[in-house]
Amino acid sequence: MTQLSDGPAPVYRDDVGEIGRKVDGLVAAADAAHGRLPQSVLAAADQLSGRAVERLRLSGEHTIVALAGATGSGKSSLFNALTDLDLAGVGLRRPTTSWALACAWGPDGAQGLLEWMGIPPRHQVSRMSMLDRSSEDTKLDGLVLLDLPDHDSTEVSHHVEMDRLVQYADLIVWVLDPQKYADAAIHDRYLRPMASYNDVSLVVLNQIDRIPYEQRGRAVEDVRRIVAAGGMTDVPVIGVSATRGDGVDDLRRELATRIRARASAKDRLGADIRAAAEQIAAVGGRSNVPGVTEADRDELDRALFDAVGGGQLASAVGASSRRRAVRLTGWPLTRWIGGLRKDPLSELGLEVDERELERSSLPDSIRPQRSAVETSVRVFVEKASVGLERPWRDAVRVASDAAAEGSQVADAVEGAVASTRIDLRGAAWLHLLNALQWLLLATTAGGLGLWLLGLLGMGIPDGPDVSGFGPADGHPLSLVLGVAALVASGVIALGTRLASRFVARSQAARVERELRTAIGQVSAELVVSPVEAELQAYERYRAGVVAALG
Repeated sequence: MTQLSDGPAPVYRDDVGEIGRKVDGLVAAADAAHGRLPQSVLAAADQLSGRAVERLRLSGEHTIVALAGATGSGKSSLFNALTDLDLAGVGLRRPTTSWALACAWGPDGAQGLLEWMGIPPRHQVSRMSMLDRSSEDTKLDGLVLLDLPDHDSTEVSHHVEMDRLVQYADLIVWVLDPQKYADAAIHDRYLRPMASYNDVSLVVLNQIDRIPYEQRGRAVEDVRRIVAAGGMTDVPVIGVSATRGDGVDDLRRELATRIRARASAKDRLGADIRAAAEQIAAVGGRSNVPGVTEADRDELDRALFDAVGGGQLASAVGASSRRRAVRLTGWPLTRWIGGLRKDPLSELGLEVDERELERSSLPDSIRPQRSAVETSVRVFVEKASVGLERPWRDAVRVASDAAAEGSQVADAVEGAVASTRIDLRGAAWLHLLNALQWLLLATTAGGLGLWLLGLLGMGIPDGPDVSGFGPADGHPLSLVLGVAALVASGVIALGTRLASRFVARSQAARVERELRTAIGQVSAELVVSPVEAELQAYERYRAGVVAALG
């Protein structure tokens, strides 16, 4: 996997603890997934991250407990029993709880938390510790108790208010009554969707005094069975009678235990974070993927090189260079024979001007096979997407589609080919040998000419004095020079014909190297980099999800 780029700054310092690191992970996952996963999937994480930060900033010493239940469940009576104050209207005076009521235990009253939750001041009260006559194991210092609107109210605003405040609670006490404890409304709407919140849930069977004493245990077990069937296993179920006080101390004791542990807030946040992370992971996945390997990059570059006929072009340049080397260094009188053969470059449709060899380049007429280019990019993307869920595969594909389907890659490869130098001038020594071949030709012609002139002079009275050059002399210098120059020219031609193979290989290798380099830059910029950027985003997302899930 490639080097990760920087993600969002951590929300918490390292010393805040595990819950802070989970929030950081959720924030990082949501940030990386924006634009790739549906916003509806990320909405819970976005809302939770801000709420979690604010919750721990305001207070980690209070426990928010919400009483939730249906109309007639005795929820408000239970609220009064726990507070020892007649705060919530009951019976005919208040058939439905239209607004949440809040009671805070402790000297500070948790004012900041209540304002943060949007509880109006007229619905707040502080329960001072000095007024608490409870035993030591049922004292509720640090508790913020909420009496929520009825979940089965016909008023839409009541549903909205309850759904809003349930999100803030560190511990939710679901208050059921003997007549409605199996009602599908509360189980389908709230209990089953919150099956993963076992650690921050509590079920109370209120009005237990209406059940014959010998049947109470069986009723509590029946509630426990129904709740467990909905996924909320190991959730405590307590039978109480708010009006008579039966089981109220047991409930107080359970709440006091949660408060003393100071863990409910973090447990609830942890459950929220886990639920949000699981929701994201269900869509985006969290598998570790291989990503883009060096072999994948090399294969893409090779495919693009083949799509433009890079190997054929390099071979043609090498063959053309060899042809030119032979023509430069061969015997001048027979070079025209080599010119009868067609230049390999011209067979590819490339016309190279012999007078402009020093600035020759592959012309614009060269066109890569665009279908082959698109296929190469598609194969690369498919390999890079192995192991990704559909949203991330789509993100990787979209990142490369603009370049592949928009012909940017093909156009850029074409430009890279067109900018590659041919440069058929050859090495300087070839030009020196060319000059030497003409000098040797002149020497051959001069030597043999003088020798022939000497032969002619011997048979002509009073002819020119050619002593030292004619055959009558023991050492016909002109003949020796002419023959030696001719032999030397042949040796040079033969030697350079062999050497031209190395020249051709060098030129072909240079062209291929420059083509591969240019094509590699195109693929890196237009294909590999966008794909790797998406894979880096996925890795930040995956690492965040793993951290959030703990």
